[in-house]
Amino acid sequence: MNFTRWSARLPGTQRRAAARTEQAVAATPRGDGSVPAARAERPSDGAETGPPDGAVGLAGLDELPAREVLDRIPALVALVHGADHRIAYVNDAYVAAFGPRPVGEPARVALPELDELSLLPLLDQVLRSAKPRTVKSRKAPSGRSYTFTCTPVTLPLGGSAAGPEEGGGVLVFAADVTDHAEAAERLRTSERAQRETAVTLQKSLLPQELEQPDDLRIAATYQPGGTEAAVGGDWYDVITLGGGRTALVIGDVMGRGVRAAAVMGQLRTAVRAYARLDLPPHEVLQLLDGLAAEIDASQIATCVYAVHDPNEGSLVYASAGHLPILVRDENGTIHRAEEPTGPPLGTGGWLHTSGSVPLGPGSTAVLYTDGLVERRSEDIDEGVSSLERALAGATGTPQVVCDRLIRALGVAADHDDDVAVMVVQHPARTGTNAELFRNAALELLGGVEAAPRARAFATGVLASWRFSPELHDLGVLAASELVANSLQHGTPPMRLRLRRTDRRLIIEVTDGDDHLPRRRRAEPADEAGRGIAIVATIASNWGSRRTPGGGKAVWCEFALPK
Repeated sequence: MNFTRWSARLPGTQRRAAARTEQAVAATPRGDGSVPAARAERPSDGAETGPPDGAVGLAGLDELPAREVLDRIPALVALVHGADHRIAYVNDAYVAAFGPRPVGEPARVALPELDELSLLPLLDQVLRSAKPRTVKSRKAPSGRSYTFTCTPVTLPLGGSAAGPEEGGGVLVFAADVTDHAEAAERLRTSERAQRETAVTLQKSLLPQELEQPDDLRIAATYQPGGTEAAVGGDWYDVITLGGGRTALVIGDVMGRGVRAAAVMGQLRTAVRAYARLDLPPHEVLQLLDGLAAEIDASQIATCVYAVHDPNEGSLVYASAGHLPILVRDENGTIHRAEEPTGPPLGTGGWLHTSGSVPLGPGSTAVLYTDGLVERRSEDIDEGVSSLERALAGATGTPQVVCDRLIRALGVAADHDDDVAVMVVQHPARTGTNAELFRNAALELLGGVEAAPRARAFATGVLASWRFSPELHDLGVLAASELVANSLQHGTPPMRLRLRRTDRRLIIEVTDGDDHLPRRRRAEPADEAGRGIAIVATIASNWGSRRTPGGGKAVWCEFALPK
């Protein structure tokens, strides 16, 4: 038996100690020329010393100096031989761990602990292949954990010649790794607790229910990464801006764990606050850029902020290092909104700009984070292309499209990154449903005739839309006051626009002056200054914003009775 082959499998100091012990034993003569019998096979006084019935005699085993070494090492050692793995030897450590084992008995009967640990098939494999195998950190019935190394050995047999398997054996070496296993389990438990905390925080900071604007149908999905992946800072939001316009936001904090989720929550809150200012998308990102650096200079975030205007049939957006929005138009053609884009939030020193992509009736837009399309084995552009192909064939409600895209991109429960997806549909309306969505506009050239023309136009349009007399009169009054305010404080060109949806009536006046009106208290002697106050009193909501080409828009809304 080659002890060098055995010692090569012993870990660390045990291997070196075993080598030194072998040398010492080899140099020390013994009176009887043999070593002590194995603990499992030491006979009592007067008992027979031959092998039990069914055992195979192993010639010269007692003369091997390795026996003395194996009896003393703290690791568990067992030696089995033959096709049914009959026990040839177990050392003291093995006996202390599992109790005495009878020599000559098959392992399936005499070594039940190996059977419970599913090591018997491994013994068969080692015996057949003559190659060593190792299994790490198996917990025994006693509660201790061991790493088992099974090494093939060649044993000299007494009697007639035997086949390869009969003459072969397997040395089972088990190192106690209980302390390491328990430390690893404590670490995994701590990591699971931290991950659960991060997931809970992440989900609590995401919108529990998406706002549903009049003109769009929206669904979003967030899926955290698998148990081995740390949770990131993906987020999304939908913000109704008034006047029929809707802001769509999706972003990703470049970090992991609770800190990333906390930064995400602060950015999402800031986006909602900035959105109320009704600024262009690039100005919102400019404000977020400075805020991100103040929150945590070591973390950056990507973000897309887009605004949908049903009157324009477009999606105006700005991107801070985020992946492009994908839009499938009513003909099924996929458009990728790639430009313009700037660096991520928190880097500073960059002036963001806005771009536009059509989003008319019948179109579907997809906003997403990199976890959906990024794979270690391929370029991210390949992932975006795969998403385009999946979007081309995905139909149904926004939630159905979300689920289909996630399945098509192979995102499973064990995915290595978290994923956020938002699907936005601008449905095409026909028949009676189309009657609920109407638009009407009048160009105003200014002058004394502008106000009467606006009142007459609003009166006719609202009457044709069959509103109640009360709502009709309130709408005409609001249109008249907004036009009068624009004539007094604005500049041409001017436009009056009326829009109705299934939920509200929207009245908007635009002009060429970018000075935004504000509500103020007029003094009793003032002859003007009450127009915006009147509108704010009679309408459900009102607001103003600067338009991209210069000038401003002032609007108000009336909720329709259900």
